[in-house]
Amino acid sequence: MPMPEFKMLVDEIKREVREISADELRRMKAGGEDFSLIDVREREDWYNGTIPGAQTIPRGVLELKIDHVTTDKNRKIVLYCAGGSCSALSAHMLQRMGFRNVYSLAGGYRGWQETEGK
Repeated sequence: MPMPEFKMLVDEIKREVREISADELRRMKAGGEDFSLIDVREREDWYNGTIPGAQTIPRGVLELKIDHVTTDKNRKIVLYCAGGSCSALSAHMLQRMGFRNVYSLAGGYRGWQETEGK
């Protein structure tokens, strides 16, 4: 169970970042929209599956390795983790680095799986 301080921090940050739903992400993918999809979970989580087309960069090194994906501060970037908290924190940090078009997947990979096929 996460510490209450972690939940408070995530709730505060979620007011500052934009979230998209799994359905919205599916529409973006189906429509051929140009964006980068990044899985910020740890390597051991990737073995349980990833969203098709995602690049994998753990949250702990995202700020260091984001330039492997893009240096374009206007590029649309969608981040996801297991449940949506760590991707929100990641989105916040990329925004602080000057990225202007960053989104966090609400519900994360679990939310993606739960809505699959609907």
